[in-house]
Parts: sequence; C-alpha cells; structure tokens
Amino acid sequence: MCFAQPYTPHNKEKAKVKRALVVAIVDDDNAVRMATRGLVESFGYDVETFDSAEAFLGSEWSRKAHCLITDVQMPGMSGFDLHKHLVSADIDMPVIFITAFPDSALRDRVLKGGAVAYLTKPFDQAVLLDSIRRAVGDD
Repeated sequence: MCFAQPYTPHNKEKAKVKRALVVAIVDDDNAVRMATRGLVESFGYDVETFDSAEAFLGSEWSRKAHCLITDVQMPGMSGFDLHKHLVSADIDMPVIFITAFPDSALRDRVLKGGAVAYLTKPFDQAVLLDSIRRAVGDD
C-alpha cells in the first residue's frame, strides 16, 4: 500500500473545517482498515471504521457519514451490495470503492451506479484525497 508518508494539510484553518466531515471506512481486513483510517485522518477528516457492511448498517453512521470508503470483496455483504442497499434505502452517501482484485466490469457498473471512485490497492494517497474531496464537495 501507499501509506508511507502521511499527507499534511498546508492550510491548518482548512484542516479544522474538514474535522466536522466524517468518513466511514468498511473493510474486513484490520490492517487495511487501520492504515486507511490513519491516512484519511492525516488528511484532516474524522473517521469511523467498521469490519463489515452489516456493522456499518447497524450504526448511526450509515445515515450520518459524509462519505463511505468500502472494500469490494468482504465476507457476508460485499461492498457492491452495501452500495446497492444504501441506494435502495434512499441514503445519498458518496461511495469510494477500494479493491485488491480489480474487475473492469464491476468498476464500470459501480461508476455508472453513482460511485465516486473505484481504486485498486495499493492506491496513491493523492488519488484517495482527491476522491474524498470530490465526494464531500471539499475543493
């Protein structure tokens, strides 16, 4: 993964504004979940993490988070199924998919379905930051 050097915001005032924005991370792999959490926090965002789609859906953050980063392949409900569930429940939450197993047909489907991004692990931290900014309208 590309988590060697954390991003440091140049504008501390803007970083304080971002702290009110919560990014939820759903990944069954604890190491990936914690590394992604650290990276997103280094961008200046608050983070809530979940080890499954079901845990996320059972939390208040399934309706309150400003953005969701989810792994595609997980035991139980997949990230793709999680996204479909959010859409069918009229929860308008921007979703960023991450995967270690790229699939161009799935990528096309999720992007056509409204996902913000489909990133392949390891992904560049600047690409993730750009995706989060687009998702939350934080230009």
